[in-house]
Amino acid sequence: MSRGQSLAYLAGMVSGALAMSLRPRYWPRTVRNVLARQILFTGVEALRFISVISLLVGVSIVAQVQVMVSRVGQSEWLGPILVAVIIRELGPLLTNFVVIGRSGAAMTTELGNMRVNDEVRVLDAQGLDPFAYLVLPRMIGMMVSIFCLTIVFIVVSFVGGYAASTLIGVQTSAPGLFVDSVIGAITPKDVFGLLAKTMIPGLVTAAICCSEGLSIGSAVTEVPQATTRALVRSVGALFVVSALVSLLIYL
Repeated sequence: MSRGQSLAYLAGMVSGALAMSLRPRYWPRTVRNVLARQILFTGVEALRFISVISLLVGVSIVAQVQVMVSRVGQSEWLGPILVAVIIRELGPLLTNFVVIGRSGAAMTTELGNMRVNDEVRVLDAQGLDPFAYLVLPRMIGMMVSIFCLTIVFIVVSFVGGYAASTLIGVQTSAPGLFVDSVIGAITPKDVFGLLAKTMIPGLVTAAICCSEGLSIGSAVTEVPQATTRALVRSVGALFVVSALVSLLIYL
């Protein structure tokens, strides 16, 4: 397929999944079980790794920002700077990176092996819609997981960064003032931006990974090639979506 056809195909997958997700008849117990397993693997099992990364990011960013603000004596800039760096950019971006590398590769490999072993054809022969059973719960599960993991990333970054700054002796404001400065700097644009930078890449990444996995023929050697393509295209799509959202909302 050409690049335009590929984009149209992915757009059709995303719109189709969103439309089907609003209809209860597409959510039988089997599909709900797949959704639960997807959220467990993508969201819950990645929680510890995301927490460690967010803690390290928080220690680095929050401490540096507080030192810079204390030196120039502009404490009112503390909240806006942290919101711009962590909530607008680093939180969604790094969380998506982790999910792409961890769950995106697994998703493509799993569906690719199912294609090679003719399991997709068996589902179709049994009267189960492969899109509703295989693609829909994975797309919704990845979208929900990325959003929740990003919220955890942001909270752990702020809390861990402030606590670490206090422990290492960096001059910090009172906890209440710190929280007020961060919350006061959050605008409706930040909320919309956070939703867009988590949900849209989640849907697009899952669509790319499912598309690449289900496009495999009968050769098992195609699986690692499809996985590599899925990861590269997912990362590229992540940067494109993030840049477009920033341009549309903040500029």
